[in-house]
Amino acid sequence: MLLLMVEDEEDTADLIRLNLEQAQYEVIHAKDGQSAQGLIDSMPPPDLVLLDIQLPVVSGLDLLTYIRKQAGWEEVPVAMLTSDNNAQDVKRALENGANDYILKPLHPQQLVVRINRLINLVG
Repeated sequence: MLLLMVEDEEDTADLIRLNLEQAQYEVIHAKDGQSAQGLIDSMPPPDLVLLDIQLPVVSGLDLLTYIRKQAGWEEVPVAMLTSDNNAQDVKRALENGANDYILKPLHPQQLVVRINRLINLVG
């Protein structure tokens, strides 16, 4: 299973990657929204996208809209990651096609379970 993770905090990205790789996922990491756009344009759709809301250059919410407009990516499950429990951001993310909203700090086992659930719901 292939995941695209867009996360600018290196420690968080390393923790997520470690846990997902232990759960047999292959993780491609983009450190900002602009790098993620390049990957989205050049790679086949993954099984799931983990997308931080607060990213440098292109925000996670703008990237979510971009993902949903790409051929083949429309149905890819997207889980938003954020440390900010802003009700307006949650609402906007869900309205723009996010499938889940995960608050940081992350609980690694819970993250893996939620990702498995999202992939199984769509797949």
